Amino acid sequence: MEAALEPFREAYASEQPWLVAQFLSPLVRPEDAGRLYDFIRSSNEHQIEGDIRYALKYSRRSRMTPAESSAWTDIFVCYWKAVAEILRAEEAFNQSRLGERQLVTVYEAWKELSTTIMKYISNGGIPSWNIVVMYISANHLRVFAIKADEQLAKLKDVTFNTGFSDDIVSTGPRNVKLEEAARVFNKMFALCLGDRNPDVKESRKWGVYYLANLQFKTYFKLNAISLSKNVVRSIEAQRDLPGFELFPKAHRTAYKYYTGVLAFLQEDYAKAEQYLTEAWDLCYADSKKNQELILTYLIPCRLITKHSIPTVALLSPFPRLERIFAPIVACIKKGDLTGFDNALVAGEDELVKRRIYLTLERGRDIALRNLLRKVFLAQGFEDLKEGQAEAHRVRKSRIPIAQFAAALRMGMHGEGSGQVLDEDEVECMLANMIYKGLMKGYISREHAMVVLNKKGAFPGTGV
Repeated sequence: MEAALEPFREAYASEQPWLVAQFLSPLVRPEDAGRLYDFIRSSNEHQIEGDIRYALKYSRRSRMTPAESSAWTDIFVCYWKAVAEILRAEEAFNQSRLGERQLVTVYEAWKELSTTIMKYISNGGIPSWNIVVMYISANHLRVFAIKADEQLAKLKDVTFNTGFSDDIVSTGPRNVKLEEAARVFNKMFALCLGDRNPDVKESRKWGVYYLANLQFKTYFKLNAISLSKNVVRSIEAQRDLPGFELFPKAHRTAYKYYTGVLAFLQEDYAKAEQYLTEAWDLCYADSKKNQELILTYLIPCRLITKHSIPTVALLSPFPRLERIFAPIVACIKKGDLTGFDNALVAGEDELVKRRIYLTLERGRDIALRNLLRKVFLAQGFEDLKEGQAEAHRVRKSRIPIAQFAAALRMGMHGEGSGQVLDEDEVECMLANMIYKGLMKGYISREHAMVVLNKKGAFPGTGV
C-alpha cells in the first residue's frame, strides 16, 4: 500500500491539488491503464483501513499531522471501496452480465467518498486547498448519478431520455439519484460560499464558481431553473468574494455561459448577449464544443438585439450549428418567408430541444424586412434636379402599399409568403415593422402609400 500511495504523498507534500484530485479519480490515463487495479490489489476489504492508516500515519515518509492522516485514511477507505465497485461493474458490463442495481451501487459508493471529503474540508481535517479534490469528485458523482438513473429507469421498464446535451432537460422519468447528487452539490456550494477565513489564500471561496457551474449543469438537466436563479442571487449577494477576474478562466467562461443562458430563457436578450459575448471572448479557441454551446444561444440573441445573422465563416467550423442555422440564415438573407417557415418546421425538434425555437421564430421579422427592402430597392432613384450632381441622387421613398402586397404574394423562387393579403392586412404589417424600428417612415392612408426615410429607411442594412 505504501508504494501505491507514493504518488499521492508526493503531490500532497507539495500541495498540488490537481495531482491529488487526479490520484483520487475513477479514470485512468492510457499510459497508466492498470492504476486502479494496482491500487485495489494492494490490499483487501479486511485490511484496507489498517494498511492505509499505517502508510499515512506511521510510515517514516509521511509528512502529515495526525489529524490529516486520520482524515485521509477515511477518505482512502471510501475511495478503495468505490473503485472496487467501479471495477466490478466494468467487468460485468464487458461480460454482458451487469447487475440490475450495480451502477446504483457505484453511485452510492462514490457519494460516500464525496461527502467524506466534504466533511473533512468543513471541519478542517484537511487543508482548504483540497476544495479542488472535492469539486472534482463532485463532477464524477454527477456522471455516476446519471448512469444510476438510467439503470433505475430500465428496471421500471421505461425509456430513459438523457437529453440532447448537458444543458438540455431530460424528458425521461424522475432523476432520483441526480436529485440526490444536486443536494450534495448544494451543500458543497454553501460550504465554499460561507467560508469566513480572512486569509484569502486559504479561503474555500475559490471553489464557488466551479460548484455554481456544476449546480447549473445539474439543475438544467433536472428542469429546476428557479434553483439556478437562487445560485446567481447567492453569489451576487456576497460582498467579500475575490475579484471575478482572479478565478480560473474555465470557471469564469462556464459561469458567464450559464448566466447568459438563464437570461436568454427569461427573454432578457440584452443581458444574455452581454454574458454570452463575455463567455465567447473568454473561451479557449481550441474548445470547439464549448464555443458551439455558446453560439447556440448567442446567434439567436444577436438576431433579436442587433438584427444580425451569422456569417458563413462563423458557422463553418461547427457543422452541427451550420446544419441548424444555415437554412434559416439563407432565407432571412433572401427575404424568403415561405422558406423560413419551412426551415423552422424542418428543424423544429432540434430547435425545441435546444430551447431556441421561439426566439428564432422572431427572425421572421428580419426576413420580412429584407423582402420589403427589395421592394424599396426596386423603385430605383429619383430624377436629378437641375444643377444636382450624381452624388446627390436619392432613392424613391414613396411606395404604394399595393407593391408591398404584391411582393408578399410572390411565390417565385420560394420568396414571399405566397399568401393573398388585402391592403389593410399589409398596412398593419408595415405599421408593425415601423413600430419595431425595422423600417423608418410613415404610412399615408389617404394615398395608400408608404413614405420611407430617405436616409436610413431600413436600419442596419445600409439603405
